Amino acid sequence: MRNLVLSCLLLPLVALQSCKNEEKQKAAEAAKAEGEKVVSTECYQALYEKDTIQLKLNTLKNGKLTGNMIMKVAPSTVRTGEITGEFHGDTLFADYTFKDLATKDKTFKNPMAFLKRNKQLILGNGTMQTTMGVTYLVKDKPIDFERVKYKFDSAECADK
Repeated sequence: MRNLVLSCLLLPLVALQSCKNEEKQKAAEAAKAEGEKVVSTECYQALYEKDTIQLKLNTLKNGKLTGNMIMKVAPSTVRTGEITGEFHGDTLFADYTFKDLATKDKTFKNPMAFLKRNKQLILGNGTMQTTMGVTYLVKDKPIDFERVKYKFDSAECADK
């Protein structure tokens, strides 16, 4: 009888704790969704010889960036994909996940670094290394933002 009374008292406590955990989880999901709201959108375009790169960046409330980039680099095919990253000082470190039109079924991921100088984004050249299938910029090697091909100027966003 004593065990039955004890069980009856513990059951509501367990249910109450479960409800509190669900509330905390819902609150965390709501905070995450709030942080992922787009605050502003900027578009850029870089031209170099026959190459054209279009970049659209969405700044999120949590400070991170998302967007898309279309690279038309001659003589190769068009690369279309998504870019995600965040600023560290005046440098945007991002990952570009894209598909090449020639190999539609294969997805590639490259790290990129952009220096924000005045109203321009400059795509830097850095040393990349691949370890266990993941490519990243080597931390000990400086990124060159002076001798570069692609300097992005502000452009008008084309709604798609």
